Amino acid sequence: MAYVLQVGFKMNGPFGDEMAEAFTDLAKSINEEDGFMWKIWTENPEANEAGGIYIFETKETADKYLEMHSKRLASLGITDVKAKIFAINSKLTGITRGPVEG
Repeated sequence: MAYVLQVGFKMNGPFGDEMAEAFTDLAKSINEEDGFMWKIWTENPEANEAGGIYIFETKETADKYLEMHSKRLASLGITDVKAKIFAINSKLTGITRGPVEG
């Protein structure tokens, strides 16, 4: 069963194309994480918020990534990280065209 990791935090930028340029290497490194399937990057420049929606193969790999990512964010001065992990109902997700197989 796949799991969603939802992460959000306050950030003063960069956003948009500048964010894409600044975090390209980070994005590539995320592809190498154990159990990682895919990520949607989220940003709200007006509210100074960023984060992502991640899909991992197991709850254990989502937990492991969250622990590492929280430490990485803390090293950048970002400590108020909001995160939740959810199991994916793949049958209903498939009906609504979600790219997760059961």
